[in-house]
Amino acid sequence: PLLPFRRQRTTMSKRSTALLTAGIVAVVGLFCLGSSAGVLGRAANVRAGSNSRLMSFKPSTTSFITSTRPVSRRAVEVEMDQKTVASSQITSEEAATLYQDMNLGRKFEDATAQWYQRGKVFGFVHLANGQEAISSGAIKQLRKDDYICSTYRDHIHALSKGCDPKKVMAELFAKKTGICSGQGGSMHMFSAEHNMLGGFAFIGEGIPVALGAAFQTRYKRDALKDPNADQVTLAFFGDGTTNVGQFAESLNMASLYKLPIVFVVENNLWAIGMYHYRATAPSLGDQLPHIYKKGPAFGMPSKVVDGMDVVAVNEAVAEAVARARAGEGPTLIEAETYRYRGHSLADPDVLRTAEEKERFAKQDPIKKFRQYVLDNNLLTEEQLTELENKADASVQEAIQFADASPKPDKSQLLNNVFADPKGFGIDENGKYRYQNPEFITKSAAAGLQL
Repeated sequence: PLLPFRRQRTTMSKRSTALLTAGIVAVVGLFCLGSSAGVLGRAANVRAGSNSRLMSFKPSTTSFITSTRPVSRRAVEVEMDQKTVASSQITSEEAATLYQDMNLGRKFEDATAQWYQRGKVFGFVHLANGQEAISSGAIKQLRKDDYICSTYRDHIHALSKGCDPKKVMAELFAKKTGICSGQGGSMHMFSAEHNMLGGFAFIGEGIPVALGAAFQTRYKRDALKDPNADQVTLAFFGDGTTNVGQFAESLNMASLYKLPIVFVVENNLWAIGMYHYRATAPSLGDQLPHIYKKGPAFGMPSKVVDGMDVVAVNEAVAEAVARARAGEGPTLIEAETYRYRGHSLADPDVLRTAEEKERFAKQDPIKKFRQYVLDNNLLTEEQLTELENKADASVQEAIQFADASPKPDKSQLLNNVFADPKGFGIDENGKYRYQNPEFITKSAAAGLQL
């Protein structure tokens, strides 16, 4: 029989009812497990009980078993022997740079939340509170001409890369002075000046773009013999993204061509409302999923690092960047972290338990690094306070600038949409149509500003 009934003598009605019930349970279970979308993830977690038990299917039988949600961090408590820990002494100058950048990121995100509630910041807004150690620790290892690709949680990446906080905040306010002239918004920070190749609204979109940046670097170096082509690219993405096709495809191509790229997984345990351990299958022989183990499958080295420790992140990325710049190819880094706010400012954040939030709040990367700096006599209490105040002042200046800046005007509407700067196409004479006097006259009569 299809189902393992212990009682062989059952009526057809009982068999039919059991079969129908099992089928419904299986379909619903697979549907929920197979989805990483927020709504389905929320539904799955609510049914399973977000703070107690999860339902998992044992492939070798047709019975369901329950398992307690794992609450320990994999790198910290499960595989201490493979965890990258901070070991070297950083300089006082490096400590000041990292501490100010982390504080700038945290205070910037807090201010963004406040002004979102006041109706000044528009659209979907995803904040990175709690993940500052990854942004600061990784990006501060780069040169200005190195590249980064971000996600929809991109504000602090832009700040760490050197983008002006005033322009980033103005972009959030949808102002003309924004980093993308007010046309990108929260999820699409871009700066050609800083080789910030953008934030991306859909997961996985930025990885192939980062791959392209790394490919052009190697092409310039090897094919065009450009001695200055040694730029490195960092690709940031979350744990949920490692289950989509672009991730595997990009790792394969990066390894195949030994591209100068570092893949940085910001594993904060939650893909919108989908808990990481529900969505990602473990490697063979493991009880829990380990994203960094996907690297060797593509022939690249990988590491798992405490993403709440800026020094540990800094060291791991420094090694990976050095490898990439020397032509030795890509590296996969899994940085285990936690976000202190909901998925976005529209998320009521009811799926994560108070116990889970409290446990990770005790690992605050900024507080942890502050204590590290003091314990190692890198900076004084007064110097740290001065850096905190400097970050505060930068954020307040950014808010004032953004609030006072003008809104975009109608003439910007088609900018950056087409290769033609104005978006009106090419005329018969080979010139852009907006350069044709007759076209300009007609457009002016129609009320358009060219």
